[in-house]
Amino acid sequence: MRVLGFMSGTSLDAVDMAVLETDGETIQAFGPAGEQKLSEETRAVVQEAVRQALALPRDAPEPPVFADAAKAIAEEHVAAARGFMAKHGLTRADIDLIGFHGQTVFHERPSSGRIGRTIQLGDAGLLAAQLGVPVVYDLRKADVAAGGEGAPLAPIYHAALVRRSGLEAPAAALNLGGVANITLIGKDPDDLQAFDTGPANGMIDLLVQERGAGRFDEGGKLASAGTVNTAALNALLDHPYFEAPPPKSLDRYDFSLDPVRSLSLEDAVATLTAFTVETVRLATQWIDPPSALIVAGGGRHNPALMAGLRSALPMQVLSAEDAGWRGDSIEAEAWAYLAARCHLGLPISYPATTGVPAPMTGGKTAHPA
Repeated sequence: MRVLGFMSGTSLDAVDMAVLETDGETIQAFGPAGEQKLSEETRAVVQEAVRQALALPRDAPEPPVFADAAKAIAEEHVAAARGFMAKHGLTRADIDLIGFHGQTVFHERPSSGRIGRTIQLGDAGLLAAQLGVPVVYDLRKADVAAGGEGAPLAPIYHAALVRRSGLEAPAAALNLGGVANITLIGKDPDDLQAFDTGPANGMIDLLVQERGAGRFDEGGKLASAGTVNTAALNALLDHPYFEAPPPKSLDRYDFSLDPVRSLSLEDAVATLTAFTVETVRLATQWIDPPSALIVAGGGRHNPALMAGLRSALPMQVLSAEDAGWRGDSIEAEAWAYLAARCHLGLPISYPATTGVPAPMTGGKTAHPA
């Protein structure tokens, strides 16, 4: 199948798109990839949806802003897809399936025998109707309902990438998005272990935006100009999440910026960057030593963060591009791959990746009218 995958991350930066040719097991070919920045109007409605989601009690009705955000997100994806397909000479007949992540506005891991909650907004029916292609969506809900973490879901795609790249197993993939997650791929194709390691770019972005210094620490310049505050770093690390065994997952809002609020902008960003590095180092103690750690996600563009990882970790640290991967497209590619697997009834989550009781598939499909 030729599948178009969409990803819109919690940074609310852009709609990422990638085409993948796959049978749900192997990657046969990589099609074009690209992105379209989110409009300020959509960012604003999603930010309000996030604000209300964080305050939403269990079993409470969805606030009206959820429907507004879902429609806005779908319309952004339709516009992005049309421009992308026109640019690359693709028609609806060239695409067999679409994998649609939607926009995460809330994620809560299971605890004390209570199932978790995860909310991704986006009108898949509108997307299918406008683009004329079946849309696989809502990939996390079945896992959560079965007692799993609902995240991370990209590990099975990381394994496919490692196999295609001919990398020596065991190898590990680290995604530095709003939250960081790590996947260990063993010698057996189904030998996967994965979990969220801690915050990655999310806290840094929030702090920089809160101080009116842009959207993110461009080029790691703020972190490089600052000094790590040990007391604040220790306060950030004093969180029960890091003592919990994997599999485990996070929301980007699970940690507070309070420990760094009194610091200068540069020192606060340096401390949060060191926090990400240290949480990744702590995470590697839960897995067998990999031959290499391949870093994807926006965080790999931050030289201060990458230098910190290379200094702190005992294994070789490679960027996605060093491994021959398309670092800016991996999440969109993953959603294309997962959509194909869901369409074929293949597993997308496993006991050692999300804590689900047995390997399971997921997702729903919206068909064009």
